[in-house]
Amino acid sequence: MPALDPPDAPAVKSRGAALAILSAGTLMIVLDGTIVSVALPSIQRDLGFSQANLAWVVNAYLIAFGGLLLLSGRLGDLLGRRRLLVAGLAAFTAASFLCGVADSAGLLITARFVQGAAGAMVAAVAFGMVVALHPGGRERARAMGVYSFVQSAGGVLGLLAGGVLTQLINWHWIFFVNLPIGAAAAALSLRLLPDDRPHDRGPLRGADAPGAVLATAALMLGVYTLVETSNRGWASAATAGSGALSLVLLAAFLLRQSRAAQPLMPLRIFRSRIVAGANAVQALMVAGGFGFQFMTSLYLQRVAGFDPLGIGLALAPAGVTIGVMSLGLSARLGTRFGPRAVLLPALALFAGTFLLLARTPDGHVSYAVDVLPSVLLMGVAFGLAMPALMTLGMSDAGPADSGLISGVFNTAQQIGGALGLAVLASLAGARTDHRLAAGRSASSALADGYHLAFVVAAGLLAAATTLAAVLLRGQGGGAAADAITAGSRRPDAEGAPGTEASRLPGTEGISASPGSRPAPEPARRRARG
Repeated sequence: MPALDPPDAPAVKSRGAALAILSAGTLMIVLDGTIVSVALPSIQRDLGFSQANLAWVVNAYLIAFGGLLLLSGRLGDLLGRRRLLVAGLAAFTAASFLCGVADSAGLLITARFVQGAAGAMVAAVAFGMVVALHPGGRERARAMGVYSFVQSAGGVLGLLAGGVLTQLINWHWIFFVNLPIGAAAAALSLRLLPDDRPHDRGPLRGADAPGAVLATAALMLGVYTLVETSNRGWASAATAGSGALSLVLLAAFLLRQSRAAQPLMPLRIFRSRIVAGANAVQALMVAGGFGFQFMTSLYLQRVAGFDPLGIGLALAPAGVTIGVMSLGLSARLGTRFGPRAVLLPALALFAGTFLLLARTPDGHVSYAVDVLPSVLLMGVAFGLAMPALMTLGMSDAGPADSGLISGVFNTAQQIGGALGLAVLASLAGARTDHRLAAGRSASSALADGYHLAFVVAAGLLAAATTLAAVLLRGQGGGAAADAITAGSRRPDAEGAPGTEASRLPGTEGISASPGSRPAPEPARRRARG
């Protein structure tokens, strides 16, 4: 594998400017995940969508995005992360223009698929670039806080922006707003981000093309199966068939990776207990966390009677609280006590937030009493948990595989979110139907369904807390925490990358990345000793 960060690679002109560019590009992608949901009724009315086909405005994006994250991350390692980032930003901007001018359902769905593919290119490499540009210590902790704030608060901001643009102008502008952001981010990326293309002019020679096909097909089919459960149900033959085929393709991909000379996803990355555990914890956390954004929005709309703009305003305090936590307190706590010590209580608090939501009334809702406390607690919990989890998930990312590990981390997030939302929505719908059949009022039946979803989400967060306590043990404070926060491959660390002196507990199975420089002789002697 070619080295991506050779000693003569150009240095970044300004780490602060680079982080701002990467955050702006990521915010554009995250916003698009929620801003569209608010405008769906207007889109349906203007373009003549049927109720069944309307879901494909969202599903087309999700399938392309979730299916291409892993491949995009590896392509960033092979071809250069900046190159893939700029290409993704340009394609996303162009697709946003097509979405904005779409005058037919077919054109909008096609453009949304392209948006999802381009969004995967940006998301898969941006996180890895943040890690690569901030080598360790407090600087990395602060960068993780900024990036996690963009990722988590962007969803809430999307709901608010979608309501404002749809009501004050029209739905076309939820896409047009991306044009100046995408164009500026692409231009500034070329100007300010370092060129990390490998020196080898044939980086794709011998690349694992069959593995790429298998991974993309398995992930796209898996996401498709999950998003279609709302129409087909979990027990249908179509769901069982497509789900089984997705698992077969995934098994074939893993078998291919164990035998390929240059695998798309070297399985050695999962020998790290920290990296594997952080991805598993994140999948569970996001599976439950999606329940807050979507189920709370539905509760506010269908039980409390809020309009789209009101929903955005109601959830806005969560974004503010996430910002306060992730941009300030999280970095300081993580540096002092270690990411695990921050993560565990944050996950427990997150679970408690859903238990509070499960007690909301089925009528006469007081926002200040019944909803706002949960919104604020969610912001505190997520604002502390996400930066810590990101730090752990990327703790062993070396120069040659940061794109891949970033892609794996984002894929776990996307699959966990899709699975969690499908399960929670199905359970809520089934409980609501049962209560309606028993003669309950519509408001009471809907609230009861959402309450069940909140309790299950709390269970998922409790499971994530338990998993983090077991798999991420030994990552509390002290030297281990400092090593994780600083990055396990920091060149100036005691012991060089790839030596036993630089290993974190739980990362013993990962070899040094091909692009790592050898340790100085004194460091090698210390490592042997």
